Amino acid sequence: MTNTCALDPESSTATKRQKNFPESSTISVGPLYYTSYRTQADALFRKNLTYQKRNWKTNSCMVCFPLTLCVLLVVIQVVVNYLLGSDFQCGCKCVPNTGRPGCTKHCGVEYSNQDQVEFCEVSFPQGWPAILQVPRPEYRAVRNAGSPELQDATCRNDGNCECTILYTGSNKTLADTMASYLLSDGLLNSSDPLYSLASVVTGTDAHPWDTLLLESAFVKQTPIQLLQNTCYVPAFNLSIPNAAGVSVNKEFECVPTTALYLGSAISINDELYRGFRKGNPAMQINEFPVAYDFGGTSASRFDVKIWFNGTYSNKTSHDPPNLIRVSRSLNMASQAFLRFLMGPAAQIPLLFVKEMPKPSMQLRLDFSSLLGPHFYMWVLGFLYPVVLTALVYEKQYHLRMMMKMHGLGDLSYWTITYIYFLVLFMIYMFCFIMFGSAVGLNFFLKNDYGIQFVFAFLYVNMIIAFGFLSSNFFWDVKTATGGLVLALEIIPAFATYRGLFEFSQYSFSAVYANTDGMGWDNLTDSKNGLSDVVIILFMEWFIFMLLTVYLDQVAVSESGINKHPLFFLSYFFKRKMEGSAPFCEESKAMAHINPEDDELPGDRPDVAREKKLVQELRSRPDKLYSIICDNLKRVYPSTDGNPPKYAVRTFSLAVARGECVGMLGPNGAGKTSSINMMIGFLKPTAGTAYIQGMNILTEMDSIYSCMGVCPQHDLLWGQLTAHEHLLFYGRLKNLKGAELNSAVERSLKSVNLFDNKIGDKQCRKYSGGMKRRLSVAISLIGNPQVVYMDEPSTGLDPASRYNLWSVIRESKQDRAIILTTHSMEEAEALCDRVGIFVNGELQCIGNAKELRHRFGGLYVLTITTPVNEEAEVIGLVKKLSKDTRKVYDLGGTQKFELPKAEVSVADVFMTVEQAKQRLHIQAWGLSDTTLEDVFIKVSKAGGVVALT
Repeated sequence: MTNTCALDPESSTATKRQKNFPESSTISVGPLYYTSYRTQADALFRKNLTYQKRNWKTNSCMVCFPLTLCVLLVVIQVVVNYLLGSDFQCGCKCVPNTGRPGCTKHCGVEYSNQDQVEFCEVSFPQGWPAILQVPRPEYRAVRNAGSPELQDATCRNDGNCECTILYTGSNKTLADTMASYLLSDGLLNSSDPLYSLASVVTGTDAHPWDTLLLESAFVKQTPIQLLQNTCYVPAFNLSIPNAAGVSVNKEFECVPTTALYLGSAISINDELYRGFRKGNPAMQINEFPVAYDFGGTSASRFDVKIWFNGTYSNKTSHDPPNLIRVSRSLNMASQAFLRFLMGPAAQIPLLFVKEMPKPSMQLRLDFSSLLGPHFYMWVLGFLYPVVLTALVYEKQYHLRMMMKMHGLGDLSYWTITYIYFLVLFMIYMFCFIMFGSAVGLNFFLKNDYGIQFVFAFLYVNMIIAFGFLSSNFFWDVKTATGGLVLALEIIPAFATYRGLFEFSQYSFSAVYANTDGMGWDNLTDSKNGLSDVVIILFMEWFIFMLLTVYLDQVAVSESGINKHPLFFLSYFFKRKMEGSAPFCEESKAMAHINPEDDELPGDRPDVAREKKLVQELRSRPDKLYSIICDNLKRVYPSTDGNPPKYAVRTFSLAVARGECVGMLGPNGAGKTSSINMMIGFLKPTAGTAYIQGMNILTEMDSIYSCMGVCPQHDLLWGQLTAHEHLLFYGRLKNLKGAELNSAVERSLKSVNLFDNKIGDKQCRKYSGGMKRRLSVAISLIGNPQVVYMDEPSTGLDPASRYNLWSVIRESKQDRAIILTTHSMEEAEALCDRVGIFVNGELQCIGNAKELRHRFGGLYVLTITTPVNEEAEVIGLVKKLSKDTRKVYDLGGTQKFELPKAEVSVADVFMTVEQAKQRLHIQAWGLSDTTLEDVFIKVSKAGGVVALT
């Protein structure tokens, strides 16, 4: 039986396969269909919708979470607004209606208290009369032992103490005249109250506020005080119109005021401080409204100093400072000077003082904006595991492979899956934004919906792409779920948070200032980072998708065959990029500490000669000397009660070209610190050094070009080879082309790093000795004129050490070298001169022979006998010299020091040969003083126990 099927005209596979069978066979060929891209997409999309229907509970929880969060923010906002109350907005009062019952709510400055007034809109601020700060009656100045000129203290009992203004001046007559013009005895005019108040001096003992939108003196139920020389006006009321056109009735009372002359500004200052309420509590409180020092005032010069009390405050130290009433005191002095020049009728009217206009404000803590970036990240974070678990689930149970075997192509799978999640998440984001707007969250209402849509669209695309990418690293749902925390940490959430933060800041500012939030025009603001966020999200989206396509082809999975990681080479060319990271060392200069006085050491003639040579070279430079250290000091400041630490004290040294100077000393003696100052790692506390005639304090950059350094610790890049190190440093020394290659090859050969391609291995594979040899080669490449080597042979085997010594000996022919070492053999083999450091000071300097002769002068006799013969050996040696000193004794082996001046070698040999006839001398020896003996002796003399 033959089955008839409808074949796609483009598909000829079925026909070809049928022809391969014999004609006699009866073959039943099933219906073969070519599925188009549209068909695959429709099938996959429908499958996904069905899958979502089966997960309606999970989807409902996802939608409910952001809705619940929005409702929670609204509830928090209502509670906070209720707790804030009316103190953080412009004040309002219900004013009774005229001629009819009830009241009408009025808001504004005149209906506000001190805390509310700063939130009011003030288009035309009220002008308030300038008022002088006056002491309260109980604090006004009265007579005491220090001020007999003041009125009697009994006035405080009656509450009628007058105010006193202090004044002084170099010309008492002129100062008296100026003081007489400070106050005005004019009358107030109710028809023009503000101008009439400008012609007199008014004051108040009310504490000032921190704003002039309201003047506390006119708000509080206390009378305004009129300061006059003679009070003949009784208390009265005056109506003062405010900015709203409403008159404020205010009571005025006169306060007698006198001016008191003191002999000097110091006397005024003492009087003011003595009476200050926070001064000496044993003194009586005497306060003054103002004090003047007219100084050198004359007919052609106005010279005045004004004292005023700026401490009036009823707030804590954490509150903003109050205003200080100084305008009236300045006007009083200026007006007095004008009257002095032009007569008593002259005036400089100070009509009023007032604040600048300001818009209305209200303190509204918008929690949807303040907390939005934190809460909304939780909402958006739910999208990532949805993508990840869905893709991993299909991979774990081989559903993806099953779909492929049934004709679903990779392009169709990724495209439809992508569009499916995109539509799903955009619906999710739309519901989130719309519901947040519906419940009144300003985070959504104040910002432009277009920008919010673009941001949400890019974020959703980026998170889908990242989910696709990360699905390649998981093979089952449990692994993906367990690694979700780590995966969430990898998500580039910073860009997302920055975008949310920008929205929150603009919406919060919009609520506070009653303006619009973020719009498209704001993207050009210099402080707006949303434009950068949009670019970053787009780039991450693109990169994640590109990586997803690559990993989908090459990542190992439990089903399917992955491609070779370099499969793309057939389409693209590979370009090799090389680079290196720069290395830098920073040194931190110490603060200057005054060094001790420099004196030539009388007990160290060689050190004194070196200092004297340096002093001569300082005045008469000589090109022969490449290194001149001039009184270098390095002092570390005192810490934790310890005295300052002198690392280097008055170090002077001159090193000629072709000379190698060795620096010996125990650990911590100052050798490395001295070198570090010369090479620019440390700044000298005092003194300086000249390298090739250049000062290390001002010309270090030029010195680097002629200097080579082998530091105490190898400073190498582990990923670079010895050859690459030398190429780098050779280029820094201006070597190029064949010259550079030749210099590198010679350097590698000289330190035995050339053979067996050792120079082409990365330095991290080197032994300590190989790294040390490379450091020496680096210090010598490029023919530097000055070389510093800090313990160059540390860690080398004997053969490498002797080879390195040969390299250093050959290289010192045309350069100056300073070398530190703990090896006396190395010092004698390499150094033309040797200096011994102890406690930061140079104790001696000279060639090894000179030092042995100076600090030696002794033979060392060693004799080994049985222990019971030690006493006879001591007596035997004492016969050679009475100044013999035993320096060692252990198990019958004794060591003695014999002065050369008292003992001859022949006598020692003769005495020991004779003693062999009666003593059992097992071994003996006579040696001259070594450099090591000198080192130990000098170190001990300097107060240091040397370790050898």
